[in-house]
Amino acid sequence: ADFTLLAVTIAVVAVLLLLTYRSPVLWLLPLAVVALADRASAAVTDTLGEQLSLSFDAGVISVLVFGAGTNYALLLISRYREELHRSTDHRAALATAWTRTAPAIIASNVTVVLALMTLLAAVMPATRGLGVAAAAGLLIALVAVLFPLTALLAVVGRRVFWPFVPRAGAGGARRDESEHGPFAVVARTVIRRPVVSVVVSLLLMGVLATGLLGTRVGLAQDEQFASANESSAGFAAMAEHYGAGESAPHEIVVREGAAEAAVETAQSVPGIDRSSITGTAPGGWAVLSAVGTAQPESPEAIDEVEGLREHLGALTGADALVGGTTASAMDVRADSMRDLLVVAPMILGVVLLVLIVLLRAVLAPLVLLSVNIASSVAAIGLGLWVGELLFDIPALDVTVPLMAFLFLVALGVDYTIFLVHRARHEAAEHGTVHGMVRAVGSTGVVITSAGVVLAAVFAALGVLPLVVLGQLGLIVGLGVLLDTLLVRTVLVPALFALIGDRMWWPARPVPAGAASSRSA
Repeated sequence: ADFTLLAVTIAVVAVLLLLTYRSPVLWLLPLAVVALADRASAAVTDTLGEQLSLSFDAGVISVLVFGAGTNYALLLISRYREELHRSTDHRAALATAWTRTAPAIIASNVTVVLALMTLLAAVMPATRGLGVAAAAGLLIALVAVLFPLTALLAVVGRRVFWPFVPRAGAGGARRDESEHGPFAVVARTVIRRPVVSVVVSLLLMGVLATGLLGTRVGLAQDEQFASANESSAGFAAMAEHYGAGESAPHEIVVREGAAEAAVETAQSVPGIDRSSITGTAPGGWAVLSAVGTAQPESPEAIDEVEGLREHLGALTGADALVGGTTASAMDVRADSMRDLLVVAPMILGVVLLVLIVLLRAVLAPLVLLSVNIASSVAAIGLGLWVGELLFDIPALDVTVPLMAFLFLVALGVDYTIFLVHRARHEAAEHGTVHGMVRAVGSTGVVITSAGVVLAAVFAALGVLPLVVLGQLGLIVGLGVLLDTLLVRTVLVPALFALIGDRMWWPARPVPAGAASSRSA
C-alpha cells in the first residue's frame, strides 16, 4: 500500500509540474530533488522511530514531504522566472529570487514544523510519533529546495525553461500580471464591494460547516476498510451465523470472590447476550467474557461497555475493569478528544506567534488566523458531506479531527504567508489595499498551482485501503482548495479592503515616498 501511494504521489506531482511549467525539462528538477528528499526523510524517520520507539504512518510522511517540497519549489521557481525578465544574469536573478522567497518559505516551514511538534503533548502514541517524524521530513524538504535545487538551477541557467525561456527586457508583460492578470482582476473586483465579498464568503463557509452537525465520531469494526477484505468477510459471516458481538466479546477482570455476582450483573446489562468466567489471573483475579449483540465499536456496542462499567463499578468488592475491542475504541476516542482540546490551542498559538514575528503586526495575524480557523471548520464539514454522499463514509474517525485541523491550519497558513508577505512589500510602495491587489495578481498563479498540487497529493491517500487515511486526504485536499480559491483570492483581499492600513497595527504603513527614497 505504501509503494502504491508513493507511485501515485510521484505520478500526480509529475503531471501537475509538467502542466504548471509547460516545459519538458524543468519539472524534472524539483521532482528529482523532492524525491531524493523523501528517500532521505524515510531513512531519517526510520532511524528516529527505532531510537525513540515512535509510531507513525510512513505514507503520510511521504505525502507531506512531496506536497510541501513541491510547494516550496513552485514559489522559488516562480519568483526566479519573474526575475529573469528583469536581469540578463540568470545567477543574479536566482540570487534575488532566493533572497525574496527564502524568508516566506522558511517561515512557512517553521510554522508547520512547530505546529507538528505540539503533537508531543498528545497522549496517543501514533499522534506523538507522527509529529516528530513529519517535522524531520519537512526540515529535510526545506533544505533540499533551498540548497540542492537552487544549485541545480544556477548550473542549468535559463534554458531549463525551454521552450518558454524568459528573456530580460520582457519584464513589462510580467509586471502587468500584478495589475491586469486574472487574479488581479478578481482582487480588484472584490475590493470594490468588500462587505458583499466577506458576507458571501462567510455564509458559504458556514453552510459547508453544517456537515459537522449530527456527525457520528468513531468507525465501527466493519467500517474501517475502504474495500472488502478477508477479515471483514469473516466478521460478516460470524455476525450472520452467531451474532455480531461474537467476534469481539467484552473482557472483564474482577476479584475472584465477586466473580459469580459479576457474571449475573453483566448479564443484566442491556445488550449483553451472555456472560461467563473464562479463567483466572495471578493475584486473585477472575477473567470474564461478556458477549454483546451489537457490532464491535458501534454506538450500540459502546452503550454496552458503558453499561458494564456502570453496573460492575457499583458491585461491592469487585474492583471490576472492563476492556476488549470496543472498550479500547472508547478509550482511544476519549484520548483523541483530550488531544484535540489540548493540542489544537497550542497549534493556534504557534501559528499566531509566527505570523506576528513575520508581519511585525498584531491585528493582521489575529484576522488571518480567525479566517484560517473558519476555513478549517468549513473544510472538515465539506469533507464529511462529500465522504458521505460519494464514498458512503458513515462517520468521522476519532483521529481525523486533530490531524485534519493541524494540516489545514498549518499548511493553510503557508498560503497566507506567501500572499501577505508579498502584500507587505507591495504596501510600502502602493498602499495597503492596492498592494494587496498586486500581491494577489503576482502570487495568484503560483499559490493556486501549489494548492492544486498539495490537494492532489493528499487525495492520493485515497488509494490506501484504510478509511481513516482516505478521509484525512479528502478533508485536507478539499480544504486546501477552499483555502486557495476562496480564502486567499476573495476573503483576505476583502478584509484588507475593509480594515485598510489598520491591518498592520501597531506598525504604520510606510509612505510611498519614503519607500522610494530608501529604494533609491
